[in-house]
Amino acid sequence: MLTRKQSELLLFINRRLNDDGVSPSFDEMKEALRLKSKSGIHRLITGLEERGFLRRLPHRARALQVLKLPDAAALPAANVTPLLAEARRSGLAEPREGFVPQVVRGDRVPLSGAIQAANEAQALSLPLYGRIAAGTPIEALRDNSTTVDVPVSLLGSGAHYCLEVQGDSMIEAGIQDGDIAIIKSADTAETGEIVVALIDDTEATLKRLRKKGASIALEPANAAYETRIFGPDRVKIQGRLAGLYRRYH
Repeated sequence: MLTRKQSELLLFINRRLNDDGVSPSFDEMKEALRLKSKSGIHRLITGLEERGFLRRLPHRARALQVLKLPDAAALPAANVTPLLAEARRSGLAEPREGFVPQVVRGDRVPLSGAIQAANEAQALSLPLYGRIAAGTPIEALRDNSTTVDVPVSLLGSGAHYCLEVQGDSMIEAGIQDGDIAIIKSADTAETGEIVVALIDDTEATLKRLRKKGASIALEPANAAYETRIFGPDRVKIQGRLAGLYRRYH
């Protein structure tokens, strides 16, 4: 479990990496968290490293890599709402950039009676179309025989569907191999949003959308992968990421 300050720092670093492509300086981190000295930042980073949320890249200045983001369920209960509110007030979290996944834990111990009925009444069955993999258009994945029950709290208006994430190209956005991505059907998106993009009507991929002049950039959240740039006629938006469903075994 992360402390409140550890969670704030992790959100701040993740946002700056998404916005600028570089980690914030220790002075910037100290000011953002309102700490009096940089030694406090060093202790927070060490704690995040020990818990597997962050790592320092060797032989590079200001080089931090976010390995994962905490689930809301992993935060101290009293800290969840104040953390998000304070993060937004201080600029540590902003919806238009840097998707912070809403992760729902799966495979919990089944409940019974009225509690289970109430939970089921607050969930919708969405079609699971399959794994989002290179070379497979969304239309070819469609198979309504498999569904996923998703809490309505993760869904807005409009149609939604699910895809299983394959690979680690979005790991720094907190999206892991095997996650179930909850997608809101859409054919448009704003720059900075994570989308399902269909390339040349043949290849579907989950990436962050960047509009660069007349071109479309599909940006991974993993330094091991390259950003791909296409003409606007080659990319079709198939949906926007709304949330994640993660199974714990």
